[in-house]
Amino acid sequence: MPQFSPSYRAAAIGIGAAALLVGAFAIGLSQGSGANAEAATTTGQQQGAQSGAGRITVTGTGTVTGTPNQLVLSMGVQVSGGSVSSALAQANQATDRVTAALKGLGVASADIQTAGLSIYPSYSDRSQVPTGYQVTESLTATLRQLDKAGQQIQAAADAGGNAITVSNVSLNLTDDGPLLAIARANAMKDARAKADQFASAAGEQLGQIISITPVGSTSPPVLNQMASTSAGSAAVPISPGSQQVSVSVTVVYAV
Repeated sequence: MPQFSPSYRAAAIGIGAAALLVGAFAIGLSQGSGANAEAATTTGQQQGAQSGAGRITVTGTGTVTGTPNQLVLSMGVQVSGGSVSSALAQANQATDRVTAALKGLGVASADIQTAGLSIYPSYSDRSQVPTGYQVTESLTATLRQLDKAGQQIQAAADAGGNAITVSNVSLNLTDDGPLLAIARANAMKDARAKADQFASAAGEQLGQIISITPVGSTSPPVLNQMASTSAGSAAVPISPGSQQVSVSVTVVYAV
């Protein structure tokens, strides 16, 4: 049997250990590559299935008609006087009469609000010296009983006399909660009907809802006139008309 010196024996042992480490690393690398390849294949299959899933996106609209239940009156008084103090005093008195007339017919104090005050000089011809002053006081009144609104407006106008001014009247539909609920349901039905049509045309079966996104709700102005609601002869005729409440939703379906 050949004899080896201690130095040769140590070298041989080191080379053998190195060979074992290289072999173990190679085996681990091979196993890891296989696992990674399998994971990549599985992920690719999942992504392919997801990307292959069809979608149909539609927007449905639901519209409901209601009758306005509130009238907002923008009015005021405008007077002229030889001085600011006299014109302002006349305007104050006229405004007090208008306010009292509204309250006397059931308009709450909280529904009467001062909206503006203006004082400006009046001139004649090309004179730079004021010949008098004009004072305008305006207010906004919310009339919540449309069956009495005509009388309330008439009373306010009578109280203001020739100084009265009316700048705007608007009718509002404030109690729209139940109408919105119906409009939303109609919007969903409309979206479903459209989606069914698209799916049928494409030869697909409509699946479950993936997402619902509200687009918004609107209350367009008065659409058509109805019978006037005036009580007695001394009343401004009020026609509440009708307003539409509209809701739209965007719905995504799977196919």
